[in-house]
Amino acid sequence: MLNDALFYESYEIIEGEKFMSPTANIKHGSIVVSLVATIGTYVRNNKLGYVFADNIDVTFPDENNFRPDFIFVSAENGGIVKNNLRGRIRGVPDFVVEIFSKSTMRRDITVKKDVYESNGVKEYWVIDPWKESITVYLLRDGKFELDDEYIYYNKDEWEDLTDEQRAAAKLEINVATIEGLTVKLSDIFDWLLN
Repeated sequence: MLNDALFYESYEIIEGEKFMSPTANIKHGSIVVSLVATIGTYVRNNKLGYVFADNIDVTFPDENNFRPDFIFVSAENGGIVKNNLRGRIRGVPDFVVEIFSKSTMRRDITVKKDVYESNGVKEYWVIDPWKESITVYLLRDGKFELDDEYIYYNKDEWEDLTDEQRAAAKLEINVATIEGLTVKLSDIFDWLLN
């Protein structure tokens, strides 16, 4: 007999409309694992809150329901996790990450960004796995402001840069919502074993 879970629909609800969530590819999956390993280890070791990967539903106060690729909920905001142990979070995470896929990238930088902003998500990262870049938005006075765009350079690309380009390169991100945490781009994108 087949397991009913094999037929469970993975979807998000955006402004009352249901959108199917596509299955992630290998690079997408490896970035999620890297985020959880890097940020999750720091959060757990320092007892700062909760970290979840891309299989948790988040229902926002405005009833939009998303499955962000990465979620951080601070200890201070932990009630939205502790009070909702039925497989979903009801409330507003402190920090979310979306990783582009060909079918979702437009929504990630338009509708979903707007919903995260209007509900009060404090930090939002958009990761482009093809460009190997991270665009960081921080909530200030109720609006997302672009903090910066961070681009990963592999060894060959780094060697091709001029001294001026190397000096201007930003290789680490200070995570605004997690005190004391700096994430190296190499920890996120350098996923191939050499």
